[in-house]
Amino acid sequence: MRLASIGGWHVPDLIYYPAVVVLVLVGAYLAARLISRFVGEKVRQQHMRNDMVVMTRRVVMALVLVLGVFLALGWAAQNANVTLFGLLLASVVAALGVQQLLQDYVSGYYVLLERHIRVGDRITFDEYSGTVSEVRMRVTLITSDEGDLIVVPNAELFTKPVIVHGRTPTPEPPA
Repeated sequence: MRLASIGGWHVPDLIYYPAVVVLVLVGAYLAARLISRFVGEKVRQQHMRNDMVVMTRRVVMALVLVLGVFLALGWAAQNANVTLFGLLLASVVAALGVQQLLQDYVSGYYVLLERHIRVGDRITFDEYSGTVSEVRMRVTLITSDEGDLIVVPNAELFTKPVIVHGRTPTPEPPA
């Protein structure tokens, strides 16, 4: 059994490695609390609802804790590949989790840029019909004829046909 040396004392690996792993996990927990509190305050300053602040803090805390667990496992295994695998796995899961959200934002960018749909336009989309009341980066708000608010993700407006009533298309300027 290889021995670790701390301040001239020889500590068996059976004690040394678990102790360091516990210290890394405690450090990750403290860092997660500190970072989630900081991010929560930044979100609260943007006048978000309290449930959004709580959800953001929980997500940030979970991410930092997962990172700490993979760092501890990588150190305990004396292999950086464990840490890299954990970061890669977390990145893939995060990318798959926000794929639709990113698609909505990118589509919203093009909806706002091309201006085919504008505030005040009367449109028909799928089985919905109404007046566009607001175009945001992620969603477009439509007020139906009955006065209901219809929230449409911009990816839907970008990929499906939309009828804009009563407006002739503006010709493209020559290049």
